[in-house]
Amino acid sequence: MTRGTTLRGDGLALGAGALVPLGFAPFGWFPLPVLALALALFAWLSVPPRHGFWRGWLFGLGQFGFGIGWVHISIYQFGGNSLPVALVITFAMVAILALYPALLAMLVSALWQRDRAPWRVVLALPAAWLLLEWLRGWLFTGFPWLALGTSQIDAPLAALAPVGGNLAVGFAVVLSAGLLWTLVAAANHAGRLAALLLLAGLWGGLWAWGGRDWTEPAGEPFRATLIQGNIAQTRKWLPQELGMTLDRYRALTESSWESRLVVWPETAVPIFYENVADGYLDELQAVARLNATDLLLGIPYRDRATDRYYNSMLALTDAGRDFYFKRHLVPFGEFLPLRDLLGEALRFLHVPMSDFSPGPDEQPPLLLAGQPVGITICYEDVFSAELRSVLPEATLLVNVSNDAWFGDSIAPHQHLAIARMRALESGRMLLRATNTGISAIIGPRGEVRARSPQFEIDVLHGMVEPRRGATPYVRFGDAPVIGLALLLGLLVLVRRPRHQT
Repeated sequence: MTRGTTLRGDGLALGAGALVPLGFAPFGWFPLPVLALALALFAWLSVPPRHGFWRGWLFGLGQFGFGIGWVHISIYQFGGNSLPVALVITFAMVAILALYPALLAMLVSALWQRDRAPWRVVLALPAAWLLLEWLRGWLFTGFPWLALGTSQIDAPLAALAPVGGNLAVGFAVVLSAGLLWTLVAAANHAGRLAALLLLAGLWGGLWAWGGRDWTEPAGEPFRATLIQGNIAQTRKWLPQELGMTLDRYRALTESSWESRLVVWPETAVPIFYENVADGYLDELQAVARLNATDLLLGIPYRDRATDRYYNSMLALTDAGRDFYFKRHLVPFGEFLPLRDLLGEALRFLHVPMSDFSPGPDEQPPLLLAGQPVGITICYEDVFSAELRSVLPEATLLVNVSNDAWFGDSIAPHQHLAIARMRALESGRMLLRATNTGISAIIGPRGEVRARSPQFEIDVLHGMVEPRRGATPYVRFGDAPVIGLALLLGLLVLVRRPRHQT
């Protein structure tokens, strides 16, 4: 292999990875991840496994470099670090995440070198991808952002989400890529025809099957309101801005007391619960009771007994007050991992509000508007398996966030798509209230029924329909698709084909 050929193959791997984020919001070109992985296969399988690892890493560099490059915004603009430092930290994160596709590429390259059987690649590719993506979702607290299935939220493959979750959708994407590659790589017409029929059957069958309702109404619809205060991140935590912030949210809510439920975003009240000015919350609760309205608002909480801090949501209802405490914190954002080991070395990050503690693992849904409501705060909705802990009891989902940390980037659009996937997986409506956008009312099929503009003050009204019942994914979680991936892996490794296609 000449140097020029090697460089072209490396460039193909890098470019294919950069195509993957174009399948996600805000672009939504959902066929591109399939095409990207098929192209990557040509680069991965044309070299030995060790070089395949390198090309897989290049693929991941393109995928995550383009897909989550916005991480540097919070480190630079709000972390007090220089732009070069922010870029170095972001590159380090991307480089680590790129190890997952690197391992995948090395594996499929080794299988291809073994006997050049396309069927092995077609089966091993989605199985290994699924297992590695599942691993990425929990290793070192997990970072499942850009989970491949989310790119298909508006595509026929999304019909698998209520059945097997986001991992099942991602499995179908990678299987499709393998079949697309086989259209070229198969040794004979029979193999190519089989791949074409399987590919058409997969997409056509799921397109015809999609749109099914897995859950049913649980009570009368009611009106809900989402308040988007649009407080700039540079001003949000300034003490002199506190009064303006509290006044804005109170004023925006005055026209919404006819709603049965009003939701403010994450840390809408940017001061600890115990330090809120006398009478502010009492006044809100009194007006809410007078209008038979429940108010859910974001506010940090300090436990005096333990001196622990929590990112929390406070419910003001006729029955009193109740809290939800965020369970899954953002590493290097809400807490600094390995603090005791690394000590002062972590302080250069200058991350504000980085001393939060996780809430209890088991927290029941909050009773709001007469319905049990499952709540997630910001980053928590990335973890679909964790949301199952309040299902099927919860009849409605609420996610609150503050995506202002990432400015006018693609991150808020990606986050909205993640919330849509959680609604589709659970068969529940989801209310998403954010500080600067994108707030949205999402239906049980993942459809956006109403949404706010970004970086504008907005009050979003909509009718909410509680839902009951359990989708297959709510009942069984990720276990079935993980088991399928393991079985396929065993089949690929153990069984030797009699003849090749």
